[in-house]
Amino acid sequence: MSYLLQTLTRKQDVDKVIRDMLDKVLVLRFGRATDVVCMQLDEILAKTVRDVSKFASIALVDVDAEEIQVYLKYFDITLIPATIFFFNAHHMKMDSGTPDHTKWIGAFHQKQDFIDVVEAIFRGAMKGKLIVRCPLSPERVPKFELLYKNI
Repeated sequence: MSYLLQTLTRKQDVDKVIRDMLDKVLVLRFGRATDVVCMQLDEILAKTVRDVSKFASIALVDVDAEEIQVYLKYFDITLIPATIFFFNAHHMKMDSGTPDHTKWIGAFHQKQDFIDVVEAIFRGAMKGKLIVRCPLSPERVPKFELLYKNI
């Protein structure tokens, strides 16, 4: 399903789409087209493109592209798929009950979960908030452990 969505492989392309997307939530999925969980997420994203088109735009970012490595370090992307949200070039964060508020790790369970999250981010952003509360119940949020080395 990743062939249905815009795929970014150059840093300049990612910079441009972040900078130029106005009054819409920009959803960037960092991952690989060959990864099983990424494929599940891509299917959900492709199915929802039309439903969220009035308030969001979706793009995929290939983590294996050489120029993209700077973003992987900046956003501390170690687990894929990682979904990051922007609004008017501002990084939007979401309190989903996980240790990391900067990104969504893993796939969404169903199409409506993704729509609810994007809509909550859009509504919060329109009110000037940079962090919003996740509208999903804790059971619908993927769980993961953050491991800190050499602290």
